[in-house]
Amino acid sequence: MKLEWDENKRLINLQKHKIDFVGAEEIFDGYTVTFEDDSIGYDEQRLVSFGQFQERVVAVVHTERNGDIRVISIRKATKHEERYYYATITN
Repeated sequence: MKLEWDENKRLINLQKHKIDFVGAEEIFDGYTVTFEDDSIGYDEQRLVSFGQFQERVVAVVHTERNGDIRVISIRKATKHEERYYYATITN
């Protein structure tokens, strides 16, 4: 699995959330909880995955293109999301 992203979005994410996309393969190497984000009518399927990155639980918004993962954003998970993640992976 290969990760790709728009460099401008990476820089915006780094400034806004203080999390870089570089090295984010680590998230998908471990346990993840993924669901489709259908809250807005996007042109393509958007997924949200919770996983661990840099010793914290994060939420990754991404799409899949030609077998690769295209990262849209990464942020620290909320407390509710973190509880959901741990409850899901331990059951």
